[in-house]
Amino acid sequence: MRTEHGTAHGTAGAATDGHDLRHHGDAEVRDDGSALVDLAVNVRADTPPAWLRKVVAGSLDSLAAYPDGRAARAAVAARHGLSADRVLLTAGAAEAFVLLARALRPRRPVVVHPQFTEPEAALRDAGHTVGRVLLREEDGFRLDAAAVPEEADLVVIGNPTNPTSVLHPAAAVASLARPGRTLVVDEAFMDAVPGEREALAGRTDVPGLVVLRSLTKTWGLAGLRIGYVLAAPETIAELERAQPLWPVSTPALAAAEACVSPRALAEAARAADRIAADRAHLVAGLARFAPHGLRVVRPAEGPFVLVRLPGAAAVRHRLRGLGFAVRRGDTFPGLDERWLRLAVRDRRTVDGFLTALERAVSPAAR
Repeated sequence: MRTEHGTAHGTAGAATDGHDLRHHGDAEVRDDGSALVDLAVNVRADTPPAWLRKVVAGSLDSLAAYPDGRAARAAVAARHGLSADRVLLTAGAAEAFVLLARALRPRRPVVVHPQFTEPEAALRDAGHTVGRVLLREEDGFRLDAAAVPEEADLVVIGNPTNPTSVLHPAAAVASLARPGRTLVVDEAFMDAVPGEREALAGRTDVPGLVVLRSLTKTWGLAGLRIGYVLAAPETIAELERAQPLWPVSTPALAAAEACVSPRALAEAARAADRIAADRAHLVAGLARFAPHGLRVVRPAEGPFVLVRLPGAAAVRHRLRGLGFAVRRGDTFPGLDERWLRLAVRDRRTVDGFLTALERAVSPAAR
């Protein structure tokens, strides 16, 4: 594990040190308009379910009125056993990163990488110099809390981490908290972990804790933009002042309230179990590519896996020709062109992908 200190303010493109921080998995699917099987975007494939589409559609009758987020905010608070003043609804978790960067004005922000790049991009765009703690492959990309500089007054970490699929122990993440430090934990994929073990959402005993959650991944609502922040009331108030008026639409509010209902939570728990089984099937299938130099980061705990493969960039292009999109890894700080991220899909899709991968890595394909 090593630490890098940022030396330059961000630019609109947010590309630093050769890493395009604004490259996301959707670009792998839409680049050339091809009809590709999507293993690049970390959104559950069989979503949104019919009952949720019905809820969203039913909200359209209320579009003439300005959005009223009180009921959704109360529902999210109840879901985590918190008071409503500890919840802020946002237009996806990505908006929360922008609010944090603009409202909190940290002097020494640090981002733990490899992870989702939008937090660093938002900080740089807000004019901050950003330090990096780079987790190492030889350590299994696991957190060493001692590597985070003591003087850091804002620390961002994902759990489970995108793209490594590492689930850090809650105690290790919480140990990053300090008086005067804001600890931002991106739990966008935590509801895909059976039992949400290692979650910090709902904790009020960790000083400076800010937890971000997304409802777009498990429920297939990326186009609707809905997420939320859990934090101390004074932090929520600061972030809320930085938001525009009516930042979350009426359909998104209806979806938020529905997605934290007991019925939805039970369905999400079943989905997490399915994801774990499908991920095990994918990892087992990838084992046969070890002679080709393929290595899976294990144990994987999220709805995706990270793999290292010699010639990964060429393999990715061959897979596109075979009808499959996967996520390049070289846009993540701490990774290079040898890495690919694969979203977990159902067994039939995975089997088709493994067949295509067999062709893509064969000597005849080169």
